[in-house]
Amino acid sequence: MLIILPPSETKTSGGSSGALDLTGLSFPGLAAHRASLLQAVEELAANEEQSMAALKLGPKQLFEVERNRTVSSSPTLPVLERYTGVLFDPIKASELTTQEREFATRHVVVHSALFGLVGAADLIPVYRLSHNSRVPGFTLGKYWSDALRSALSARDDLILDLRSQSYVALGPAPVREGSYYLRVVTEGTDGRKRALNHFNKTAKGSLVRALITSGANHATVSELIDWAAGAGFRLSRGAPGELELLV
Repeated sequence: MLIILPPSETKTSGGSSGALDLTGLSFPGLAAHRASLLQAVEELAANEEQSMAALKLGPKQLFEVERNRTVSSSPTLPVLERYTGVLFDPIKASELTTQEREFATRHVVVHSALFGLVGAADLIPVYRLSHNSRVPGFTLGKYWSDALRSALSARDDLILDLRSQSYVALGPAPVREGSYYLRVVTEGTDGRKRALNHFNKTAKGSLVRALITSGANHATVSELIDWAAGAGFRLSRGAPGELELLV
């Protein structure tokens, strides 16, 4: 089972490990893409004004440019500890046991605009780059699409895609049995289901934590749905290739 998460704009500063080692990241087939984009982001950071415009930053976010300027030499943290915010906070990465961390290492990845797919335990520095950032010489959607599509198509296990549509566009998961995009929905008084926005990420984070702490590697979507019912989640099939989490 592979659980794909979107990244977060907010990140923990600093780190407890050494500088970035691109050769140590998961999905080594993405190494060349990572190296080229990383160099371009660092070069962009040398121009403060251009960086602010490219990254769509305000005056109070100038520190983000410095983060990119030193991204290769900054200390690193495991991916699940680096990202913060309404999706990652419910996962409570710092509270996971050794066994739970090992499960997350095997089954959880985050889709970074800078590094592509990275594993839960991969060590990365703090940085700023979004799906819609404008790096000179790069169109992120075109740049990442084929490489990420290939990496995900190589998987033959159950894929649970929790990304936003903007990150899915950077590298779609394969269209096949066993690959599902998760939508968080609510049910109105008229019985109709509608997409949920405000609590969308919180619900996803809670589901991911439950999956990690359960330690169950689901081979099929039927197994996943049965487990979810027992764990207190209302998960069901939606449109073809989709699952719905009702909250």
